[in-house]
Amino acid sequence: MTGSSDRAALAARAPSSTRPVVVVAGRPNVGKSTLVNRILGRRVSVVEERPGVTRDRLALDAEWNGRPFTVVDTGGWTPRGDALEAKVTAQSDRAIDEADLVLQVIDVTVGVTSEDEEVARRVRRGGRPVLLVANKVDNERREPDAWEALSLGLGEPFMVSALHGRGTGDLLDEVVRRLPNADEEAAELGPGGPAGAAVPDDAGAPAAALAVSLVGRPNVGKSTLFNRLIGEERAVVHDEPGTTRDAVDTVVETPDGPVRFVDTAGMRRSSRTQPGTEYFALVRALSALDGADVSLLVIDATEGVTHQDQRLAERVVAAGSPVVVVLNKWELLGRADRERVILDVGDRLAFLGEAPVLKVSAHSGLGVHRVLPALRVAVEAYRQRIPTPELNRALRAIQSAHAAPGARVRYAVQGATDPPTFTLFATGRLPATYLRYVERQLRERFGIGPTPIKIRVRLQA
Repeated sequence: MTGSSDRAALAARAPSSTRPVVVVAGRPNVGKSTLVNRILGRRVSVVEERPGVTRDRLALDAEWNGRPFTVVDTGGWTPRGDALEAKVTAQSDRAIDEADLVLQVIDVTVGVTSEDEEVARRVRRGGRPVLLVANKVDNERREPDAWEALSLGLGEPFMVSALHGRGTGDLLDEVVRRLPNADEEAAELGPGGPAGAAVPDDAGAPAAALAVSLVGRPNVGKSTLFNRLIGEERAVVHDEPGTTRDAVDTVVETPDGPVRFVDTAGMRRSSRTQPGTEYFALVRALSALDGADVSLLVIDATEGVTHQDQRLAERVVAAGSPVVVVLNKWELLGRADRERVILDVGDRLAFLGEAPVLKVSAHSGLGVHRVLPALRVAVEAYRQRIPTPELNRALRAIQSAHAAPGARVRYAVQGATDPPTFTLFATGRLPATYLRYVERQLRERFGIGPTPIKIRVRLQA
């Protein structure tokens, strides 16, 4: 963020971060994401039989025998690799340092490798409690292979098959036994919770976090903006398109309450989406979009609004949530190019109506401080409700100024919010041009901001 106060506000974690943290670590392609999915009981992390699929830290709430904790899926720990692999390894290092318990996973079908040994040395240096997990022990014949892992100096291995579930129950029993005692945690936190924060009157139940999804084409800077918004380097950022594979989310406290930012994989045309990893990443992104309260549509300003940007904007509108357009890499444009891009947005994204357009640089932080206020205004408009008497007085004035051809609106009601939805009871059909006029007038009279509006017409004799 550009201001220290904004960064401080965003850096504070939501109450759920007080759960003990279990980090699943290891070299690439040993089955870490499969184990995470097994712990959660559902497919969340993207899994494919080749190294390097998981790149970001993915933190998810889990529970075993009534004991809640956070499980963190990490990318493969590779001490010697290219620039992207170095960033993935740095993410794993950070997760290990923040863990209450580390699960180092090895692949018994391959045996103990030099990379496994280096991961074990890194885990021991971190000083965190650790359990050694020998994965892919699909049957008893594989069990003798697992004892080779004793050479890592991390104790006896837990023999599991993350794919089939074999042995994972015993592993989880030991995981929750090793976690900090819940009573001890409460005593350490004190009556005010973390950092002496006041406990709410409603039995400490946290407010529901506003869900904000970051969507856009590959390599437009979504992960850089995500890291800037949450105040830490959580998502891996690299110039290679398609770096983000999972929908990575983080809840942060802001002056307006908790906000859950969700970084999604870059979405391309379905004809260019590869089967396997890229397909499942697309499914995660679409799911995050459908579950969002508001979306940030990130566009590379140096390329302008592309045909794919238009298709993504249409997909956001179809999800029914308000949208804030973010023109990233704004600092790279000259004056003439800036004017061209603004005209391009007005032309190609005209169907977004009143959606705000922010010019930012996620890399430097330029303009990012405007994102939170824009989100607040968009959501307030999305949830706005107009009293029926005021709505009908406005409609009478609107019709007095400009009557509909061959029809009259008798009265209207607002049937729903999220987005504001109005039903007009009319004596005849209303042309689309007249409905647009009514919508524009309602926006002006009631200050309805950047949110979709739905207007339905019911005929009444």
